[in-house]
Amino acid sequence: MKKVAAKLFAKFIVWKNKKWIENPISAQEKTLKDLIKNASQTKFGRDHDFELIKNYEDFKSNVPINDYEGIRPYVESIIAGEKDVLWPGKPLYFAKTSGTTSGAKYIPITKDSMPTHINSARDAILNYIEQTGNVDFVNGKQIFIQGSPVLENINGISIGRLSGIVAHFVPSYLQKNRMPTWETNCIEDWEDKVDEIVKETIDQNMTVIGGIPSWVQMYFEKIICNSRNSVGKQFPNFSLFIYGGVNFEPYQGLFDSLIGRKVDSVEVFPASEGFLAYQDKPQGKGLLLLLNNGIFYEFIEVEKFLDSDHERISLKDVKLGVNYVLILSSNAGLWSYNIGDTVSFVSDKPYRIVITGRIKHFISAFGEHVISKEVETALKNVINSTPIEVREFTVAPQINPNSGLPYHDWLIDFKTPPKNIKEFSKALDIEMRKQNIYYDDLIKGKVLKPINISLVVERGFESYMKKIGKLGGQNKVPRLSNDRKIANRLSLKTNHV
Repeated sequence: MKKVAAKLFAKFIVWKNKKWIENPISAQEKTLKDLIKNASQTKFGRDHDFELIKNYEDFKSNVPINDYEGIRPYVESIIAGEKDVLWPGKPLYFAKTSGTTSGAKYIPITKDSMPTHINSARDAILNYIEQTGNVDFVNGKQIFIQGSPVLENINGISIGRLSGIVAHFVPSYLQKNRMPTWETNCIEDWEDKVDEIVKETIDQNMTVIGGIPSWVQMYFEKIICNSRNSVGKQFPNFSLFIYGGVNFEPYQGLFDSLIGRKVDSVEVFPASEGFLAYQDKPQGKGLLLLLNNGIFYEFIEVEKFLDSDHERISLKDVKLGVNYVLILSSNAGLWSYNIGDTVSFVSDKPYRIVITGRIKHFISAFGEHVISKEVETALKNVINSTPIEVREFTVAPQINPNSGLPYHDWLIDFKTPPKNIKEFSKALDIEMRKQNIYYDDLIKGKVLKPINISLVVERGFESYMKKIGKLGGQNKVPRLSNDRKIANRLSLKTNHV
């Protein structure tokens, strides 16, 4: 009965979503109009003359690009108990995130924005059902490895990690299938939590597993250690992996090895600021940008953003293949807010994006501006069709080496290392030169020497994340840094290879 209901519901949702998918620009224009109208009498709306805004050009003139520092005074007013500040009323929640320069950040989630997080996750799964016809998983156990659902409370507003907040909204029809138990989900220590999750799930009929790949990887490895089976053998009905937060390509080979067979996957793009996109075609490239979530999107070319030339465009003016900083305004009360992610469009019928990195995570110590997508693609191309497996990696510049030219330092924890590190390093450098013409010019001009591989001790990244209090949950190891703060804290097998 549940399978039949799931298929029917999937068909209805996919049909319903066609309206905005096929009319993207009008959907965005309506969203902006509704946002301005609803927030015109808020403190932010009055401060920025929302009542005078008639179109997007007016909006750009009145509302500057904001980062967290730009909205911090408004958030502090809300925390102090004020209403109608960024959005009518008071937020239901604050999603607590880590800021690199701002300390802890509190992102509002309102009664209008909260349903979009839940409905988008639901739609991603229902779309998969409609596309593939696979509904066998609905009767099995499902786990989404996430943060603690224990919330704080300040002046009537609950505060916690996004994944912990969302845990309070699991639909009733999924409660019997959901794992782990509430008590285990509340464990704060990540290693203890994963150990308990393994105990609770190892003998269950697991059919859906989801989470950030690096933390799911830890779970898979513990399942294998305890069961002496591959994940695929231990969970013979496991058929759907749902992931988000990082590019999965560098993990693909390792996951294939851990699972021992192919499993369907769906990529999603949930952020504290909103659920932004999901993979709508099982084998297709890119994520469908969601235009039904009370979010109005703006875009700034990364190169212009870094040059402080903030030319802003709306969806109708984006071009395929250009790297953009993603800016959004939403019914959570965020206004022209830079969420820090960069994206590129791979399709405009419909609008699909790939996540290319973080605007703060890049290397441009020598003017090369290497982004996350480039290093991930280079690594994937080198290890593709080889037995090499990478647990985790990051890249940092070495500006002042003890001798010789500066270089890019790749710090890698290999699960299965290459037989010849020097050949691997050479091949990786060649791929990086293909990915980034500025890097290629620096190598040709002998400004940089080819990349160096630094071998990180086994599970060194996990140790590092634990030391800084960011093990598990939604925390991720940055792929790139423009300094050596992370590199200098990682334990290495050897400094240079």
